[in-house]
Amino acid sequence: MPAPEPKPRPVAVPIGMLRRRFHRRRPRFKGPSFNRIIPNLLTMLGLCAGLTAIRFGLEAKFGAAAVAILVAACIDGLDGRIARLLKAVSRFGAEFDSLADFLCFGVAPSIILYLWSLQVAHGFGYVPCLMFAVCMALRLARFNAMLDVPHPAYAYNFFTGVPAPAGAGLVLFPLFLGLEAKALGIGWLLRLSQFPPLVAAVLIGVALLLVSTLPVWSFKNFKVPANYVLPLLLGTGLFAALLVTDPWAALAAGGVIYLGMLPFSVRSYRRLRREAEAELAAEASAAPREQA
Repeated sequence: MPAPEPKPRPVAVPIGMLRRRFHRRRPRFKGPSFNRIIPNLLTMLGLCAGLTAIRFGLEAKFGAAAVAILVAACIDGLDGRIARLLKAVSRFGAEFDSLADFLCFGVAPSIILYLWSLQVAHGFGYVPCLMFAVCMALRLARFNAMLDVPHPAYAYNFFTGVPAPAGAGLVLFPLFLGLEAKALGIGWLLRLSQFPPLVAAVLIGVALLLVSTLPVWSFKNFKVPANYVLPLLLGTGLFAALLVTDPWAALAAGGVIYLGMLPFSVRSYRRLRREAEAELAAEASAAPREQA
């Protein structure tokens, strides 16, 4: 009886070869991660809000225009912080943010106030608007130029001049006042808020604050004394309630409060500078004694 033929043994295929054969490679794309694009997307949304404010102003929807500028200001306060949180700070993002700020807080408020009040003065009414926009551009250019300039430790908590979003909020004070007067039916106050000399004076005054050298609190590393924490929380809650109940009155009052804070900001800066200079003088006088 013939011997049975041996069965062929299965050929051992390496597992790695099977994985390479059946595993589909995922394509690799070159470029930044999505996290690094999020701040630029926010800046783009803020820019769109500023452009929308101009459109609402052209359509005489001044309340919607003011809200659009406020949305742009909120986005401007978030994009930089999110960029630092995600470690997505870039030169492109800084330049893009400055261009968006110029349009949202320099061009848009000027056009809205021109349509709100100064249009009746024609060319003379255009001059304060032009001055405000130019000063906003100069303020942003100075801010970018000073980014790489070393500052004393006490100066890092201060802006040089009023920042762009705050300048837009201050210059829109006549609009906030007029919208509140319109809601309450106070005719004389509405006419006062649209009085061209008053609006022109506000534009010129805020423009000078933008390019001034006043030290203004940045509130980035602002420390609140323990005794003032509870009053600050209560005041913030009251302001938030007023903002929900009567937004135009709250925004107008916020502008007045911000102006009232400027002298205290200057006093705080000068006090910190005197303390720093006194420490430097003490160190300089102590150095010769140590050498002796």
